[in-house]
This record gives sequence, C-alpha cells and structure tokens, in this order.
Amino acid sequence: MKKIISIAIVSVVILFSNCVFATGDAPVVPMNAKAAISGKVVDNKTGESLVGVAVAIEGTDQKVYTDLDGNFTINNVNPGNYNLVLSLISYKNSLVENLKVKSSEKEVIDIKLDVIR
Repeated sequence: MKKIISIAIVSVVILFSNCVFATGDAPVVPMNAKAAISGKVVDNKTGESLVGVAVAIEGTDQKVYTDLDGNFTINNVNPGNYNLVLSLISYKNSLVENLKVKSSEKEVIDIKLDVIR
C-alpha cells in the first residue's frame, strides 16, 4: 500500500512540475546566443550599390565594410538595441538609431545614403 501511495505522490509532483514549468511553444534560446545584423547600402538617388561603406556599431569596436554588391554582415552581436553609423567619402554620414537585435536572429536592414553637395 505504501508503494502505491509513493507512486501516486511522485506522479502528482511530476505532473505539477510540468504544468508549472511549461514553456509553451516558445523556443528555448541559450542566454549567450549571438545574433547578426546584415543589410545593403545603396545611393539614395540612383539606387546603385555602394562599395566600401564603413558600417559600425556605435560604442563598440565592431566595424565591417560593404562588399561589391553593397552588402554587409556584422556577426557575433549580443542581443539589445544598437545605433549603426555608416560612412563613405563623398556621402553624408548616416545614423540608424535603436536597431533592436534579438538572440539567434539576423536583423536585416536596407540603408540609403545621400551624396554631399
């Protein structure tokens, strides 16, 4: 009889703990999961891809340059809100403010730069 009561108590505890700690459909993401920011930089007037644009995360050492198609990717970014600073000779510097980056995701943005007149 004691064995049946013990099994019943353990079953109730397991059932209760599953209900309390259930996570639903939300994926489990490690706390140290990194993200990425990528995008394309083009001329605002012509729409041409811009090569060699410096794309930096404000307040960090992370900086990349756009490729021949105007594309860039910044990897290993911690989740959070960031400002991106873009610069290229003959173009006005651009600031992308409050870019929200989530864990294990790739934030994709397209940016247009204006020529200095």
